[in-house]
Amino acid sequence: MADGAVTSLKSKVSEAEWKARVDLAALYRLVALHGWDDMIFTHISARVPGPEHHFLINPYGWYFDEITASCLVKVDLDGNIVQETDSFINPAGFTIHSAVHAACEEAHYVIHLHTVNGIGVAAQKDGLLPISQNACLLQNQLAYHGYEGLALNHDERERLIADMGDKTLMLLRNHGTLAVGKTAAEAWVGIFFLERACAQQVAALSAGRDGVLMAPDAAQAVTKEQGKGIGFVSALAWPGAQRQLDRKLPGYAA
Repeated sequence: MADGAVTSLKSKVSEAEWKARVDLAALYRLVALHGWDDMIFTHISARVPGPEHHFLINPYGWYFDEITASCLVKVDLDGNIVQETDSFINPAGFTIHSAVHAACEEAHYVIHLHTVNGIGVAAQKDGLLPISQNACLLQNQLAYHGYEGLALNHDERERLIADMGDKTLMLLRNHGTLAVGKTAAEAWVGIFFLERACAQQVAALSAGRDGVLMAPDAAQAVTKEQGKGIGFVSALAWPGAQRQLDRKLPGYAA
C-alpha cells in the first residue's frame, strides 16, 4: 500500500478531527523512525474531538512508516467503523485502546508498543528498576498489568483499567509498553522516556544484577517529585519531532 492510495479527507472532516488525524499519523511515523514498530502490529489511537466518543486507529495491514492522516480509521467504542473505508482494524488493538479511551477522559492519545527492550523489562519480575535517571523520573507515573494472552477478551478491559488507576504509563507484563496523554506531545514524551528507561535497564543488566548500581534512596525521592513536571517538556519537544518527520519521513499530513 502506498501513501497515495487513499483520497485526502482534509475537506471532509472537521478542523479538530483533521488536527487529531495529523498528530496521530505523526506518532505512527515517529515510532517507525525510532525503530519501535512491530511490522503491522501494535497500535496508537486518538480520540476524535466531539460528543460521539469516536476514536482513530490504524488500518490493519499498513506499516507505521506509511500511515497518513487520511488512511486512519474512525470507530466507535463498540469497534464499529463509522466512516467510508475499505480498511478494517485489528480487534486486539481495539480491546486495549477502547478500554483506555472509555475510562480515562483525558486519555486523548494512547500509544502501545511491542519493543524488544520494553518487553524485556515487562518480563522481569521487579519491573522497571531505579537504575537510570529516566526510570527514577517515572516512578509516580508507572503502572503494571498482568499478561492474559492476546487482548481479544473484552472482559480484560476492566482489569486493565483497574491496574492503570491514575497512571499515564504502563508496563504490560510479557507484552509491551503503553502511554497515554491529553495531547500527542504528552503521549510521545511519555513513551519516549519509558522506552529509553527500558533500554537503559537492559543495557545495565548485561553486567548482571549484582554489578548494577541502583540510584540512592534520597536521589530517588527527589527525582520522584521532579518527575511530576515531566509533561512540561512535551510542548517543547513536539514541534522538533514534527520537523524531524518533515525532513526524514514527510507525507504523514496527507
